[in-house]
Amino acid sequence: MHWQIHKDSSHFFDQYQKAGKKMPVTVAIGGDPLYTWCATAPLPYGVNELLLYGLIKKESAQLVASLTNPLFIPADVDYVIEGWVDPLEFKKEGPFGDHTGYYTLEENYPIMEVSAITTKKSPVYLATVVGKPPLEDKYMGWATERIFLPLLKTNAPDLVDYHMPENGAFHNLILAKMQILYKGHAKQFMHLFWGSGQMSFVKHAIFLDSGAPKLTNYSALVTYILNRFTPKSLFITEGITDALDHSSPEALIGGKLGIDVTAANVVLPPQILGEDELLLAAQKLSPEIVGLVQYMLHTKNPVTVISVKKSRSLKECFDALTPLNENIRIVVFVDEEKNDITSPYMLLWRVVNNIDATRDIFISGLMVGIDGTNKNKLDDFHREWPGDVECTPSVIESLKVRNLWTLEDNLSKKYQI
Repeated sequence: MHWQIHKDSSHFFDQYQKAGKKMPVTVAIGGDPLYTWCATAPLPYGVNELLLYGLIKKESAQLVASLTNPLFIPADVDYVIEGWVDPLEFKKEGPFGDHTGYYTLEENYPIMEVSAITTKKSPVYLATVVGKPPLEDKYMGWATERIFLPLLKTNAPDLVDYHMPENGAFHNLILAKMQILYKGHAKQFMHLFWGSGQMSFVKHAIFLDSGAPKLTNYSALVTYILNRFTPKSLFITEGITDALDHSSPEALIGGKLGIDVTAANVVLPPQILGEDELLLAAQKLSPEIVGLVQYMLHTKNPVTVISVKKSRSLKECFDALTPLNENIRIVVFVDEEKNDITSPYMLLWRVVNNIDATRDIFISGLMVGIDGTNKNKLDDFHREWPGDVECTPSVIESLKVRNLWTLEDNLSKKYQI
């Protein structure tokens, strides 16, 4: 039973474990698709998700009893798997491809002994495919974002709006717009977000004032952010991380990065060099560098993405680039392997997955470095680093033969399928 330590199922299991009793579990698959979304909704602990279902549908869910344990389930589901979980029996689970686009690491989880399996006469197995973005689970995330905005405002009345970009894997990046009333207001919001239910899993948050562009207008929004950003905009702290996070030095706890661009800071633009000239200058200082692309040159804080073949800590590479302080403002490092530095969509996915703010953010004067590479012993990182979720080529070929694969080759390459 892959219930992670911060989730309600795990909390219920803890109580059975303390009591020394087996825990009844019934897995219901299918039925009204709204059941699936309600099961993921960030409700307060102890609130039954079927109450939310009834609120949305304006009618109660019709329930029936399980056959071999005391639990009730919706009557219209397609598959029912009943059983009991022994609080003393655990086995390794994983690796498991997840919505982060990486494989969840192996970990011990409780075992359910199945006591009954029943189905409809013509059951439909309701499922979703997860992995690298963009995938269909984003729509459930966006539904949560919209539906729970009013609830979030009860604790944060000055919140105007928030948004989770699909390539930020939801908990890895959040954008928030707020009404600024006093100095330090944005940092107060950061603490509030990191202490509110599932918001506490968010690793990186950017806070903007109410005059900022619409949060889904990414081009205008990034321009707005970069024209206001200074190294003083960064706020780095530590808190809990999702069990799926792989980048922190230890599991379940790691760095949090808040960026406060609610104020119109005075920002000095760099002296722009051409990409070829800048690449040659950077390679002389740091031979690990393979490629370089500059983005957002029309802003006061252009972003320079550098691909490397890592042979030492990226902090050392960043320090070596300090002679270019007048030419670079924000520099992002990624591994040459498996990264296309001309694809900002996938670069964002990679970087917000791979960084721990307490380790991977570097500052030198007006220059800020971000280490988005895979971590290893060169970084004093001793956990296992998971692999990307990738489609098996033979399966793709099989789907093509059966005319079930319609994705164009250029899109497969762009999204690193």
